[in-house]
Amino acid sequence: MKEFKKSVRVVDGHLEKALRKFKKKIQESGLLDDLRAKEFYEKPTTERKRKKGAARARLRKRLRDQSLPKKLY
Repeated sequence: MKEFKKSVRVVDGHLEKALRKFKKKIQESGLLDDLRAKEFYEKPTTERKRKKGAARARLRKRLRDQSLPKKLY
């Protein structure tokens, strides 16, 4: 797991602003993604199948975005 050594200071009682900054730093570090991935054990075959399906979906999306629109007549 990645080390997370960043902190956020609360200035003039603006807790909401500090919380938004903290959430952004956590998101950028990828800490929550790592924790969610390690929450449950995933068999290697299941992981490969999931990653392969995600790659297929990305390819389909890229091809769909590059294709010409259907004729509407």
